Amino acid sequence: MRKLRRGSILVVDDEPGMRHILKRMLTDEGYTVHAAGSGEEALKLINQNPPDAAMLDIRMPGMDGLEILEQIKALSPDTSVIMMTAFGTVETAVQAMKRGAYEYITKPFNNDEVLLIISNALERKRLLDRTRYLSEQLEERQGVEGIIGDSHPMKKLFSLIKKVAPTDSTVLILGESGAGKELVARAIHNLSDRCDEKFLAINCGALPRELIESELFGHEKGAFSGAHQRKIGLFESADGGSLLLDEIGDLPMELQVKLLRVLEQSEIRRLGSVTNKPVDVRVIAATNRDLKEHVQAGAFREDLYYRLSIVDVHLPTLRERTDDIPLLVEHFISRFNQKMNRSVEGVSPEALKRLMDYSWPGNVRELENTIHRCMVLRDSGVIDVDDLPNLHNQTAAPAPHAPFIDPSELTFQKAREAFERQYLEQLLMANEGNVTKSALMAGISRRHLQDLMKKYSLRTNEPA
Repeated sequence: MRKLRRGSILVVDDEPGMRHILKRMLTDEGYTVHAAGSGEEALKLINQNPPDAAMLDIRMPGMDGLEILEQIKALSPDTSVIMMTAFGTVETAVQAMKRGAYEYITKPFNNDEVLLIISNALERKRLLDRTRYLSEQLEERQGVEGIIGDSHPMKKLFSLIKKVAPTDSTVLILGESGAGKELVARAIHNLSDRCDEKFLAINCGALPRELIESELFGHEKGAFSGAHQRKIGLFESADGGSLLLDEIGDLPMELQVKLLRVLEQSEIRRLGSVTNKPVDVRVIAATNRDLKEHVQAGAFREDLYYRLSIVDVHLPTLRERTDDIPLLVEHFISRFNQKMNRSVEGVSPEALKRLMDYSWPGNVRELENTIHRCMVLRDSGVIDVDDLPNLHNQTAAPAPHAPFIDPSELTFQKAREAFERQYLEQLLMANEGNVTKSALMAGISRRHLQDLMKKYSLRTNEPA
């Protein structure tokens, strides 16, 4: 009966009888065996086809086993090498192991012992090959800097990141909330010449406007009430590195002027100071808004927009790259298994279909939170449909036909406010008053939506 190939082994010994015995014994076990009588002959065979394992006699004329060992590890580092000698000493064993030998046996040896060592050595080689394959697959899937994706839109994104990163140009990242804009910004920084310096980030919509200037540019002691000591701003702290200005569309108009000056002159002035300080910072901006519309509406400076958007990076939504959902799910399960000490194996086909059919208004962040929730409730086995939250694609209810507006009665600003109020009322109604979902659907930050609700005195039953 023909035996299955179990691995390739190179036997190197200057004694023909020993070569014959080993070759016959290993061949009978199903291994592919090649034999060499000298170091020079062995290296030729290795160059032609590196073996999975090698058995080397230490004492040989010319090139001895230790020299061959070094050559094998240089040519084929993962080959498991077993040293053989009739003159076994502890010193020789230690020397061989230090040079990369897998195991050490003395002649005469027990056949069962040799077969066990060979089996273990080949298993080690298989594990190394499998680990390398999985690492390569993971690296290919992650694209750049840990960003998961293998779809066409993501491959285009990875290509653009690799082109943009080595330059020092400002970059404007455009994408919906939860799509991974900060991950892209970090990837650009990590692939740039500034990678050894700091990467800092600030959400321009998360702070009161009176604090943003101090956070960005710093202040001197006594610059304002409560300024009890000097504060170094983010631009100074990130000197030499990169600074992400997230949700740049929420930056107040008066600070847009100061940011423009920093970008053009590469210097900042702390609040309360009379001197400028040079800074070398690469600015990466990100937004989920259409800044062109904001420029046209007078809510964002046109000159700042063009200064920021030297290169625009459009981040695809998750619904535009549904082919990546299985990869992302696998990634999140693996991460939460480690973090939460779980042993969840994957998702059922039915659950995966439900995940892929959903529109994900919250993008990758919403998917991550969904998997996290599932693994809070399940510590092993497979995530099934019953483990998933209710995933229903929601569409905002169509707004009723707007009444005729007499241009002589309303200014442009008043007409715009009337539309905004009506739109927000319909949006909140469609999402049953859920502010977070409404903000995601509208493509704005939760804080921005709350500000608009306050402006138009809109209320929901959702707790603050």
